[in-house]
Amino acid sequence: MSLYRSIIRPIIFKLPAETVHEVGLKTLKFALTSKSIQNFAADRFGAGEFGDLERFGLIFKNPVGLAAGFDKNGLVVNQLASLGFGFVEVGTVTYEPQPGNPKPRLFRLPDDEALINRLGFNNDGALVVAERLKKLSRKCVVGVNIGRNKDIPNEKATEHYLQSLELVHPVADYIAVNISSPNTPNLRELQKTARFEELLLCLETRNRELGRKPLLVKIAPDLTESEVEMIVAVCMERSIAGIISTNTTIERSGLKTKDAARFGAGGLSGRPLAKRSTDVISIIYRYSKGKLPIIGVGGIFTAEDAFAKIAAGASLIQAYTGFIYHGPAFARYINSGLLGILKERGFATLDDAIGSGHIY
Repeated sequence: MSLYRSIIRPIIFKLPAETVHEVGLKTLKFALTSKSIQNFAADRFGAGEFGDLERFGLIFKNPVGLAAGFDKNGLVVNQLASLGFGFVEVGTVTYEPQPGNPKPRLFRLPDDEALINRLGFNNDGALVVAERLKKLSRKCVVGVNIGRNKDIPNEKATEHYLQSLELVHPVADYIAVNISSPNTPNLRELQKTARFEELLLCLETRNRELGRKPLLVKIAPDLTESEVEMIVAVCMERSIAGIISTNTTIERSGLKTKDAARFGAGGLSGRPLAKRSTDVISIIYRYSKGKLPIIGVGGIFTAEDAFAKIAAGASLIQAYTGFIYHGPAFARYINSGLLGILKERGFATLDDAIGSGHIY
């Protein structure tokens, strides 16, 4: 990772963030295409020896996943698996394709090791993404993250999510329901009690009819403890498979980048989110008594960051901004570091460490 940070990153960080993202996707698509190169990458960036991790009925080769937002359209899933990710979450996808918000809409805050994005669910649409994944001989667990289109009011959101669910259900190993992006107007209102219950009831009912697959909910870090408690209660009542904690934050306090306001609205990710996302994981774990699987995401840059999420109650972790800042070796680095921490602290397995930070 030192080569990437010392030489490559300073060069590419001179370019607009979204331009680099698009170039990165194309590079992954073409540079890691041949079987021999994929095998080399898999060996070089291997996950270590976690054994098979069973989570909500699925088997993961390692606990480190790539969060939704990087591969929105399912273009480089296997290439990302070759870099050592145990799972990749595609999306967010919406029922109708949409271009997202006007550019520029993705910004780096290097002093904070953070990103601000207001991409606005730019994607090819659920049908196109589903057809693409259908043709893929996948090398890792693949989740599909679904959201609503920008022009759909919350009153019609349930029907819209159901349409997306039906399209992606056949090709998704699990489905994540995104009700927490700050970049779609009023979307976070769906986390409130009545609408939240209705949405989950309808989605889980249809999920059972289609043949039950793990259904997860991705929540915001900006909720109060009582709101998180409500979400946990509803998820457990509706037999939701797990919670992804958390999405980006609208908070800007404590940033080293003093003129961050110039970037405007959007969700903040990266190091400034680390503590809050871990706190939310801990709240979920406590209120669910450890019975609700949690995917921990937000501010993971090191194996120690990842372990903090696991000790708080996460059984899997995801990253995005850390991958942007640390480059292709990121997943290998986190996985190998996690194995070292588990050994050092006397945990025989990763499962033994989940929730170990809680004192009863």
